Amino acid sequence: MTARIIAIANQKGGVGKTTTAVNLAAALAATPQRVLLVDLDPQGNATMGSGVDKRELRASTTDVLLEEIHARDAIVKTPEGHDLLPGNIDLTAAEIELMDEEGREQRLKRALDPLRDQYDFILIDCPPALSLLTLNALTAADSVLVPMQCEYYALEGLTALLETIEALKRRLNPALEVEGVLRTMFDVRNNLANAVSAELTAHFGERVFRTVVPRNVRLAEAPSHGQSIIAYDRASRGGVAYLGLAGEVLRRHRERLARDARPAGAPTETIAT
Repeated sequence: MTARIIAIANQKGGVGKTTTAVNLAAALAATPQRVLLVDLDPQGNATMGSGVDKRELRASTTDVLLEEIHARDAIVKTPEGHDLLPGNIDLTAAEIELMDEEGREQRLKRALDPLRDQYDFILIDCPPALSLLTLNALTAADSVLVPMQCEYYALEGLTALLETIEALKRRLNPALEVEGVLRTMFDVRNNLANAVSAELTAHFGERVFRTVVPRNVRLAEAPSHGQSIIAYDRASRGGVAYLGLAGEVLRRHRERLARDARPAGAPTETIAT
């Protein structure tokens, strides 16, 4: 079985992309699944949050995109059991260097394809922009997981992202689909958040994950210790939420595999987690 590649993307910053990438990687690794986390954000926060110092990398995603080394030679082990293709500020220079290259949107796909047999899931943490780096992630991915806050401008931003995904499907990656929309930094006491959440569910239905990630102090503290919430405080509300998200991602993946394996015309069966 080959890995499912999931890009975690939203062009809006501060919505919990990196938090989701790091914690979902750790939660899936705890199940246990074979997981590779790819840090494609020049900020390198997913690298630091995984317990790896972005300032002391011997090789990074930049070297891989520039095709100076094979991806497997840049991968490092994290303390929490998943592998990491680390990133740092050098990704900004790599993006500029790739601008005039032919097939520039395909670089990450070419790098990850040989690794698919070694993992169950490959998660890509994207930068907060629809940049060349994000296009590389969306071209390489099977699906997109969209973290979003339930606030006034969120639905408009989500619509723009979905339009970009549709355009990219026509041009570069016809098989790309939406893995799901994840509500993050959620405060149940906020009437607007509840209203936007209801609108999201009404509009996108089953594409909205049941898991809701709350605002949680322990979740905010974990990155400063170079840990995921799973290692830092698994029993916290944030920890429980990301373990729940991992369960949902796994259930959807198993149902998808079961559908693909079923002969045409066979009855549908739902797989319980």
